[in-house]
Amino acid sequence: MKFFSFEEKSYLGIDLGRGSIKLVELKDEKGKPRLVTYAYAEKGFDFVKSDSKSDMESAAYLLKELLQKSKADTTQVIASLPGFSVFSSVINLPSMPEKDLISAIHWEAKKFIPMPIEEVVLDWKTLKTFEDKKEETNFKILLTAAPRNLVKKYLEIFRIAGLELLSLETESFALSRSLVGNDPSTIMICNLGAKVSDAVIVEKGIPVLNRSFNLGGETITNAIASNLNIDYKRAEQFKMDIGLGSSADGVIPKVIEEVLTSVIDEIDYTIDLYHNQSQGKIEKIILTGGSAFLPNLASYFSKVTNLTTIVGNPWSKIVYPLELEPILEELGPRFSVSLGLALRELL
Repeated sequence: MKFFSFEEKSYLGIDLGRGSIKLVELKDEKGKPRLVTYAYAEKGFDFVKSDSKSDMESAAYLLKELLQKSKADTTQVIASLPGFSVFSSVINLPSMPEKDLISAIHWEAKKFIPMPIEEVVLDWKTLKTFEDKKEETNFKILLTAAPRNLVKKYLEIFRIAGLELLSLETESFALSRSLVGNDPSTIMICNLGAKVSDAVIVEKGIPVLNRSFNLGGETITNAIASNLNIDYKRAEQFKMDIGLGSSADGVIPKVIEEVLTSVIDEIDYTIDLYHNQSQGKIEKIILTGGSAFLPNLASYFSKVTNLTTIVGNPWSKIVYPLELEPILEELGPRFSVSLGLALRELL
């Protein structure tokens, strides 16, 4: 559905998930990002793990269909790489001439990337510089590496779809941009996807730790379907209607809580990892993703983690028609990544 058409520059943020495709077009209007159009399809393609050209073509053709239906104005795209396919680490390097820094970064990268350095696309960002006791300048650097063959797949998908791929970035940066912004607090974002979830810790707007785990909304739905011996569609409806609230026999909330216990274990482990490498204190959790609106989920997280937990609102920086507020609020957690991507060139 298309809402506005302006002469200002616009960008598409496209989130190619394993369970869905989401796209958002934003335009700059007098310094403010305005919604132009959006679209999504609850169907994903496992081209990330598959080498089948047909999977890439299917994703590209579905993407073209969404573009046509949404009547998008632009072909310029920022897309995300899934967190589970990207390796990242924060490293500290001593003072050295800038010409030696690149070699040092590549050397350090070999220590944490579980594949030959020649097979990845490596990027890095200097988080801050600091002085040691000898008053020498040291560097704290965020390293990010993506498999080169995966990047090629994305390039091919967007080429087939007739789109100009301006940039690829990790989901964690897109989530930080749409949900955290300029908040200087240390925050955990929990992105509850369909098949895979991510725990991202953000310091001063920069994601410094990201872990993915194979638990998501589908895990909960399958558990309900199995326990109640019902089909997937009905189990999904029960999940979204009842959540962690009360049901006649209490079976559904109990089943959901059993799955969420595993999610909480992953979150606790991520927090422990962060505390082992940093003196920072996590102040709150922001929930996002397709399962973020599970009834009573935020209060459950607050209770078991002892951290204030809210459902994120990625539309807070976006100008849009007021009559769309109810539907955008409902869709919000699903579009956190794609909105963050589209905002990259506008903020």
